[in-house]
Amino acid sequence: MESLKRHTDYGNEGLTAEQAGTDPLALLAEWITAAEAADIFEPNAMVLSTIDADGSPSSRTVLLKGLDVSGDAGTGLEFVTNYLSRKGRALAAHDRVSLLFPWYGLKRQVIVTGVAKPTDGITSDAFFVRRPHGARLAAIASDQSEPVDSRETLDERMATLEVQYPEGEHIPRPEKWGAYCVVPDRFEFWAGRSKRFHDRIVFTREVGAGSGSPWTVTRLQP
Repeated sequence: MESLKRHTDYGNEGLTAEQAGTDPLALLAEWITAAEAADIFEPNAMVLSTIDADGSPSSRTVLLKGLDVSGDAGTGLEFVTNYLSRKGRALAAHDRVSLLFPWYGLKRQVIVTGVAKPTDGITSDAFFVRRPHGARLAAIASDQSEPVDSRETLDERMATLEVQYPEGEHIPRPEKWGAYCVVPDRFEFWAGRSKRFHDRIVFTREVGAGSGSPWTVTRLQP
């Protein structure tokens, strides 16, 4: 456990008010691009935290599939899931969520909070078609979050589907699968600094305000 005691200096790149600007979605898009350029593994990975119907919190990593920075109604961050999974059931019970982008290699982190709303069928269809052939079959084969007796059972389901839908065959999107859009009302951008004297800049918008409403920008103490 000696390695846990090591101190790593975070440098002084930080985040200035000028760099942060006034549009958190634009800044998020910029940071995602930087993560891609730095060859961060799954730069669009984010931890989605929800509240179950019984009040229990749960978190898991999902992939950001779309980022709408247009400023129009519905602007937000899009991801896909099985509606009947644990996260799908949680979203049906409580639609407020938290998203966390942990770019450790860049000494950056972004936390987003907002409301998750199911998208329309056209949007979900478009995301489904973009998935690789095998991933589309997996979305059908898996009753996500439900118990299964063995890995072999899952493999047998997949093998059956591969015969039913060979490569190049149209695969209909299952009703249990689709996209959500998180309409944000708070962003916190964290950038590491030397001596653990980090930068934290928060963008907030009144809950219920339209997506075009201006953001309030605040610097927090580290």
